[in-house]
Amino acid sequence: MVKGLTKTLTALALTASVSLSTFASDMQKIHFLIPGGAGGGWDMTARSTGDALVKAGIVDKVSFQNLSGGGGGKAIAHLIETAKRQGDTLMVNSTPIVIRSLTGIFPQSFRDLTPVAATIADYGAIVVSADSKYKNWQQVVNDFKANPRKVKIAGGSARGSADHLVIAAAFKGEGFDPKKVRYIAYDAGGKAMAALLSGETQLLSTGLGEVLEMSKNGQVRILAVTAPKRLPSAPDVPTLTEYGNKTVFANWRGFFAAPGISQAKIDQYNLVLKDMYKTDEWATVRNRNGWIDNYKPDQDFYHFLEDQEKQMGSLMRELGFLN
Repeated sequence: MVKGLTKTLTALALTASVSLSTFASDMQKIHFLIPGGAGGGWDMTARSTGDALVKAGIVDKVSFQNLSGGGGGKAIAHLIETAKRQGDTLMVNSTPIVIRSLTGIFPQSFRDLTPVAATIADYGAIVVSADSKYKNWQQVVNDFKANPRKVKIAGGSARGSADHLVIAAAFKGEGFDPKKVRYIAYDAGGKAMAALLSGETQLLSTGLGEVLEMSKNGQVRILAVTAPKRLPSAPDVPTLTEYGNKTVFANWRGFFAAPGISQAKIDQYNLVLKDMYKTDEWATVRNRNGWIDNYKPDQDFYHFLEDQEKQMGSLMRELGFLN
């Protein structure tokens, strides 16, 4: 199930029906709404996208607003309630908008917003501090087998979130009961990282993009990634599949606009994002974070979300997170 899900998440949709030159030069500003705190995957994705757009000269001005709370629900509700004045706003989100809607953490779903485009995919990473006793994933497996309660894993999002699902799937892939995973939820990746570095937890489950630079600087060590094979951006990091674990997972990230936005504005956003993919500025950001280009324009994105809702529901029931 997890492996099949990845094929969907990492498939590229490179079709569009509009000319690249029609609107892109007319985009003056974008306001990025970020549903979590600083240092997390949403924050990094929005700010990196905005910076690339400005540095490449595609958009004149960008601004950012972190509005955490309710597992992302506070920002979603804000975007819906203030829709009439949010014509220049893009809210970043990812797999959790599907997961948290399924679990009822917030009452809205992607259908209450306007899906604009999926932009990247980010593989999961299992991380320890630089001075951790764990040198490889098998050592973690051995400790978990001896006593699951002694293995604490931090994540920058709520229980039942993508960070939780990925690590639960990883232990399930080793033959363990995923409900025995001791997952400690923090508000955004920055706080989860602080918990790891302070010794509050032994491990961190997160996106590769959030820790790749830190690992290169020797601040943390990545024990494994959930890619099907080793990545060019992290050639020294093994995959879970190398340990005989079949867990493969990539978390999409993309952007949503307020409900009721015009199709012309949606098209304009897509033209801007497509132009971004051609730039050296974007290539630098993407490669630095180990991301995969995963562009899907509005209609393809919407259908993808419908499919993922079904797939994630099945996966969550399999792992015991849904009845």
